[in-house]
Parts: sequence; C-alpha cells; structure tokens
Amino acid sequence: MSARARLAGALGWMALLLAVGAWLSQTLSFSGDLRRFLPDPRTPEQKLLIDELGEGPGARLLLLALSGADAETLAARSQAIAATLSADARFGFVANGANAGLDAIPERLRPYRYLLSSTLDTQPLDADFLQAEIEQRLQDLGSPAGDLVEPLLPSDPTLETLRLAEAWLPARAPQTLHEVWFDRGGTQALLLVETRAAGFDPDGQREAVAAIQDAHAMARGAAPGDLELSGPGAFADEIGSRTAREAGWIGTVDSIGLVLLLLLAYRSWKIPLLGALPLASAGIAGLASLVLLFGDRVHGITIAFGFTLIGVVQDYPIHFFSQQRAGLSPWHSVRALWPTLATGVAATCIAYLTFLFSGVDGLRQLAVFTIVALATAALCTRFLLPALIDPARRDVATSPRLRRIWERIERLPRPRWSLLALALLALAVIAWRPGPFWQNDLAKLTPVPAPLLERDAQLRDELGAPDVRYVLTVQAADAESALQASEGLRPALDALVADGALDAYDMAARYLPSAALQRVRQQALPGAESLRTALESALADSPFRSDAFEEFLDDVERARAAPVLGPHDLDGTPLASSVQGLLVEGEAGATALVSLSGLRDVEAVARVADEGGARLLDMKQASESLVADYRGRILAALGLAALLLAATVWIALRSPRRTLRVLLPMALTTLLVLAVLRALGVELTLFHLISLILAAGLGLDYALFFEHAGDSRDDQLRTLHAVLVCSLMTLLVFSLLALSSIPVLRAIGSTVALGVLFNFVLSLLVSRAPAGTGAVADPMTETRA
Repeated sequence: MSARARLAGALGWMALLLAVGAWLSQTLSFSGDLRRFLPDPRTPEQKLLIDELGEGPGARLLLLALSGADAETLAARSQAIAATLSADARFGFVANGANAGLDAIPERLRPYRYLLSSTLDTQPLDADFLQAEIEQRLQDLGSPAGDLVEPLLPSDPTLETLRLAEAWLPARAPQTLHEVWFDRGGTQALLLVETRAAGFDPDGQREAVAAIQDAHAMARGAAPGDLELSGPGAFADEIGSRTAREAGWIGTVDSIGLVLLLLLAYRSWKIPLLGALPLASAGIAGLASLVLLFGDRVHGITIAFGFTLIGVVQDYPIHFFSQQRAGLSPWHSVRALWPTLATGVAATCIAYLTFLFSGVDGLRQLAVFTIVALATAALCTRFLLPALIDPARRDVATSPRLRRIWERIERLPRPRWSLLALALLALAVIAWRPGPFWQNDLAKLTPVPAPLLERDAQLRDELGAPDVRYVLTVQAADAESALQASEGLRPALDALVADGALDAYDMAARYLPSAALQRVRQQALPGAESLRTALESALADSPFRSDAFEEFLDDVERARAAPVLGPHDLDGTPLASSVQGLLVEGEAGATALVSLSGLRDVEAVARVADEGGARLLDMKQASESLVADYRGRILAALGLAALLLAATVWIALRSPRRTLRVLLPMALTTLLVLAVLRALGVELTLFHLISLILAAGLGLDYALFFEHAGDSRDDQLRTLHAVLVCSLMTLLVFSLLALSSIPVLRAIGSTVALGVLFNFVLSLLVSRAPAGTGAVADPMTETRA
C-alpha cells in the first residue's frame, strides 16, 4: 500500500470514529444514580438507605447562609431570594422563617384546620371557648400583631391556622430577626431549600445551585455580600468542579507526556496518532454497546471506571510497533504477535464475564463496556493498524542502549526460594497488620473537604436539622395504618423529650393525622345550628357584628361534610414535601419514618421503639453492611475470574511451567500491592479491588509477552522495549491520579502504580527465558543467565 493510501486509510478511520462519536453524543445519556452501582438491598435498613439516598428529602435539601451586610439588609435579601425560588419550578419548598408555617396551609386546606389541629382533642368548640377566643382577638387587634390577625378573623376567630403554623415549626428553629431566620450570632441569615431534583441527579442539582446563585446575585445587586451553600447538591457541584479541574490538568500532563514518550521511543510523529486509533475505537465501541444494550440507563461511573480499565489497550499497538523490523512487512510482525495478544485479551475478557452475574446493574454495564472495548482494540491492532504503518526502517533490537540494559538485567539472579519468602512476608503483613482491613464507611470516601463537612454540620445544628444516623421506622400494610401506628408513639416520645433523652422528633402524623383521628375530630365539630347559636352567645357582649364570622361558620360546615385528607390530597402544597419525606409508600406497604434531633440516649429510644412496634435503624450500620455485601459479590466474581483466567492461559500455553511463569508475577504482585497498602495503614475499599483487576491485567500482558519472546535475544530486546514504553506510559497516568485530592482517584492511581512497578520487575525476573539457550526456563530455578 502506498503512503497516500495509508494516509487516506487513517483519515477514513478517523472520520468514521468522529461520525460514530457524534451519533453517541446525541444518543448517549448518563445516569448519576449511585444506586445502580449498589447491590439489591437485603434488609429493611439497606432498602431505606438506598431509597433515601436518591429520593429522600435529606438528599435534596440545601442550606443557605447569607452574610456580609447588616441584619436588616440580609433579611431583605433572604425575603427576595425566598420569593424568587418559591416561584421556580425546580424547588419543592423554600423556608426562611417568614410567616413560618402559614404558607404551608394553602387556601383550599384551611377549612380542614380543626381536623389537622389537636385543639378539639381536649376542648369542645362551644360558646365558652368562642367567647374567650373572641375577647382575646380584641386584645390582639390593639397590639402590634393586629396587622397579622385582622385578615384571619372573619374565617378563623380562634386563630387555629396560627396554632397549626406554630405546631409545625421545627422544635429547634433558629432565632428570628426582622421576621426571618438568623444564626445564633445574628450575623447570617439562614434559609432551607428543597430541590425537586433527586439527590443523585447531578445535572438537576447543578441547575438548582446555579439558580440559587443567580437569585442571590439579583437580591444583592452591586452591594457586597456572601452566599454560603451546603448540602448534598452543593457538595455534588463542588465535587464536579474539582473533578473537572483535576481531570483537566492531569489529562493535559498525561497527553503531553505520552506524546513525548512515543516520539522518543519510536522517533516518528505518526506513531502517537496511529497508536491512538485503537484506543479511540475501543472507547467508542464500548459506549455504542452500552447504548444498544442498556439504552438511557448508562451510568456515569461505568464510563469513568471503564475508560480506566481499558487503559491496558494502549499496550496493544505499542507491542506491535516495537516488534517491527527492517525488511519485514508489518503484517508479518502482527501475525507473529497475534497468538500472545489474543491470549491476553481472551483471558481478560473471560475474567470480566463474571461481572455479568454479579447482580449489580453497574457492574454488568462495566463488564460489557470493558469486554467490547478490549476486543475492539485487539482486532483493530491485528487487522487495521498494519495497513497504515509505514515499513520499519530500523529494529529496536539493534539499539546499543537497550542491549546494555538487557545485559544488566541478565546479570540479575533468578529468584527461587526468595519468591516464596517474599510471598510469606506479604501474607504476614496482610494478616497481622493492626487496624481494620476494609473501609466500610462511605463518609470517609467523600472528596468533600473536611472544613466543608464541619460547616455543614454547624448549619444543620443552627437550623435544627434532624440526626442523619438514627431514624425510627414503622412498617404497615398501608399509609393509614402507618400513620395510626406512628401516632401511638407520640406520648412515649414526648416523655423522652421531657426527660432530655432527645431534643425533638418529627413524623408525618405531625402534619397529616391519620384518617381515623381526623374522623374523631370531625365528629367533635358542632352542627351548623349549634355552632351559630354558640357563636351568637359568644358575640352577645362583643363589639363585633353578628355577621362578622359567616366565613368561619361556612368553613366549619365544610370541614364536617368533607372527606378526610389523605397523603395524595397534599400534592402541590408545601405540606406534601414534609409528609412524603416521612411517609414512604411502596408496593409491599408503607413505612412511617420518625426523624430524631439531639438524640442522647439511644437505648431509651430503642426501648420505646420495641414497645411501640417500631424499629430504631442505624443508617451508618446499614451503609456499612451494604458495602460489605457489595464487596462480597465482587470478591466472589474475582475468585471465579481468577480461575477462568488461569484456565485460559493453561489452554493457550499447554504447559504447566509456562503457565506458572505467566501467572506467578501477577499473583505475587497482587499480594505485594495489598501488603504495601496494609503496611501504610490504608483501609481497602471497593476502588482498590477494581484497581487490582487492572493491575492484574497489565501484569498478565507483561508476563505473556516476555514468555512469548522465548530465548531469542532480539525478540527479548523488542519485548523489553515494548514493556518499558507500556509501563512508563501507565506509570505516568496512574502516578498523577495518585496525587489527586479525590479519594477514589487516589485509591485507583496508587494501587495501579504499585502494580505496574511490581509486575514489571517480577515479569523480568520470572517470565523471561535465558537468552540463546533454546530452552524454556523454570522460574523456580536459581541460575544466572
């Protein structure tokens, strides 16, 4: 093929990749729901944890703090921001203490106030009660509160609406200055905002954060002032920005370093461009397979991990480039390389097949993406790349510098019993190093800086937010039964609050009483004639006109005849968010949640739960058990993968000694990486396990290619050149990841970097054959080359 034809072929390949990439950019949509990367929950705690992580109000709550101006100015800004966000469909509710609770009762629900309030549980709506209330209203009208009371009087002379609003206030509400919430120091105005976007909808959360920032900028104008945002959505935005910044500089340094390394290694400007084509093809083919098999359910973590794991495919064209020699067709070189390359690819793909049976949707996507990508890169290297490569003008085996390096390597003693001693030492460190082996606490994996987490805890304390670790749950057949059961807990919980065992609690029944309780209160309402007679008696000596409270009479009559309220009757009202967050309905029944604030005596609350037919759930323990279950599935998949990988290599090599020579470096490297991490006090996470898979794949390739070189000095030199370039490229990429401030990237980077070093050294010591002997070396024989 002529040089022009090769150039045309390369450009055609690139054009095809661009076309498919353009189609994918229009078709592929990513999910940020972490629950797809978690196993199916097996306990009530785990199920509740997963539901609340994505859809619960805790995951959608944002905390705002305004500062940088005097209190009156901050209060005005708080009101302006609340008004702007309340009119924005992206937010479920906005609270800043202004008319606290009143806005939660829309006009259509106000006739129900006596059914929602506990007043009639102890006090009949008779003439004496009405007379006392009306006399109190006369005093209220002459007080500073008159402007608030006067609009309510015609329909609500007992101010039951205000009683409800006060009853729905948080038990530990912040102080109020200039009619809005402020912190204890009076220097920051506080707001609570709930987004409609789920906690694991990064795009929705990002839009909500941007809307809040725009609202603050509009309220502030050109004046000075600061906005502080906290909560899961704000953290997600912070994580995304940080990841983008770090990915930017890491990607830039990686790209420059890789191009320079390839230019130095092969002294051709075409090699970096042609070498990128199989990798790009692998990524695009993997993405296309996800679109075809999973549609719009592709998880962002699948893509992130997948591109990390298919980093091994960059080695395929490098091995091909290094095997070129003057006077031979590239097709000859790739045919000689193909059996070894195909063995490595097949072994790795078979290992990833085990993830298809893990029962975790995210891992299944990861398996499909990786298998398709690896196979695509290998096939492109075998059947497309040779047609585009210029015939080699030199053979890397003739490099004097490379020969000197190899001669020094050959003088190294071949390990025998030292390998066994090293393995035993590694096992001893792994087994007996003090401290936990696994890290199950998801909170310690967060990339959010500690100061931001501490500040979030302070703001939650200022706003009286509930404890996020413990929650009481009541399981029932339906929502009505759950509400009734949770109402039964209130006397005991009130006693705990009085005794100081906890500061406060919250439940759906606080906002929406059970239908049974509403009916009891409905029956306690007097009939139309009885109420009119009682009202006329109460107004006998009052300056109010006899017809001043006709709206009140109409409201009570409507409440007597109206159907009782259910959870779905609150849809579209501010109450809906509070009730939905504390009353979870599913196919198997309903769960009423009781959130706890200022919990001091866990055992006392647990006793109340047991006596009332409820359960006290420890969400921290639930998250740790979920991580442990997930890890168990991955370890089982890895165990099966190791067996399949060993079987594949055995079938390909047809020799126990050759198989041992290939698998031993990989197995020993895994032990050494674990030992180093344990010695440094690192508690292992799921990300370390996934990184070990990548490191094992790299080690398998290094050992296979050294074994493929046999005892030919020139083939050994070419293989050394390829493995040096591959390992340096991989080491550069993952060493930079190890410097990341994001725990996930740091875990992956440090683990794979260690694996590259150990795999390279052990493959050299164990897998290479003595040059020029024509024999197959035994890796356990202590000789010198």
